[in-house]
Amino acid sequence: MQPTASQASAVQTLAGRLIRTLILWVGGVWLLCVIGVVWYVDREINYNFDSELVEVSHRMFDIALDDLDRQASERTDDRFLVAPTPTFADAAVMFQVVDAGGRVLLRSAETPGNVFDVPLAAGFSNDDAWRVYTVRHPTRELFLQVADPLDERRTALNRTLFGLVIPLGAVLPILAWVLRRIARQELQVLQRLAIEIGERDGTDLRPIALPGLPQELQLVGDHVNRLLERLAQSLDVERALAANAAHELRTPLAAARLRLQTALEHELRREDVEAALDALRMLSHRTEKLLQLSRAESGASFTRDRVDLGSLAATVAQEFWQDAGTLERLGLKVPDRGAAPVALGDFDALAIALRNLVENALRYAGGRVEIEVEPDCTLVVRDFGPGVNDVELRTLQLRHVRHSAERAGYGLGLSIVATIVQKHGAALTLLSPPRGSATGFEARIALKPA
Repeated sequence: MQPTASQASAVQTLAGRLIRTLILWVGGVWLLCVIGVVWYVDREINYNFDSELVEVSHRMFDIALDDLDRQASERTDDRFLVAPTPTFADAAVMFQVVDAGGRVLLRSAETPGNVFDVPLAAGFSNDDAWRVYTVRHPTRELFLQVADPLDERRTALNRTLFGLVIPLGAVLPILAWVLRRIARQELQVLQRLAIEIGERDGTDLRPIALPGLPQELQLVGDHVNRLLERLAQSLDVERALAANAAHELRTPLAAARLRLQTALEHELRREDVEAALDALRMLSHRTEKLLQLSRAESGASFTRDRVDLGSLAATVAQEFWQDAGTLERLGLKVPDRGAAPVALGDFDALAIALRNLVENALRYAGGRVEIEVEPDCTLVVRDFGPGVNDVELRTLQLRHVRHSAERAGYGLGLSIVATIVQKHGAALTLLSPPRGSATGFEARIALKPA
């Protein structure tokens, strides 16, 4: 089902999501920083104005008292005195001097009547439009109050913030553009990785090679390459199984069909039925070999446990000893002293390999066969038959090879053994004749000790 246009538009790219998230977070942090700057600037401006107000008040107190004392002799009523304008002409400072009862004794000429409507107490006080600082004289029951308009503070704060916030606001779109460009550029490698993965199919399972990947994507690339390797191995096993089945099962199926057809035409003669059964047994045997080969080539289910090679050899030999005809022909030799050697491997897989070696030796040697477990974790299957020549020895591990009409091998037994040995990291050695013998054949599997 194809996604609709609305669904497609709802699907967002990783670059888009990353850009939006970065911009939102950076914008949020920027906003918090602006708020912090506003708070800090407001605090510093108020602190500086307050410090200036305190300094001015302490400087002015003695001057104001001198004016008060000089004009006191000229006072004719209870009205407060007005400070001479030229005294503070350079700075329009609103001040007044009051006594302990709150009566105004001296006030600056520029001071409106409602400026100092605050409680008479040392320290800072605010009304709607003024910031008032009150200081008490250390020896006289007099107070000096100095007022500063709050509008000046707001104007200074606005001017300062305007000079700071406007450049910061202008930088924000530029920062968003830079983040967008960086995110798209850095995610191009992810797009190339996606393209490389998309190009892989059943006919192309090559490893992905993208140099310069960041560490996180390099880990993804390694996992994808291992997955491709497992897929390639599985496909190879599947193709090999199909090819082997097509090659190996064609003849026994044709033989079984021909024998059954002949039996029907001759009213089920006993010899024809027995021939058909032989063909079916051959088919069953070859099918078992194909399944063994498929499992050996996949290697997926192999374990790496401690395998007692003496017990392994005894188990395989016991299977063949069930046949009375084989009991006298097959011998088993294990180390006389100490415990049997222990190797790392898969018990069932190694049993399949050893069983195939013994089966081939019993079929083709025509005489005595011997299984030997050597102390250095080596399994040996040895017979004393006619053996093979050098040319045949080099091709024994190839599949579907028939060396002669008398030796109608399936070409799978030794191939299965070689594959299992390879998956175990061991070594398979074929000798004909064995060392110290004039005739015969020997197969040696050297395993890694546990």
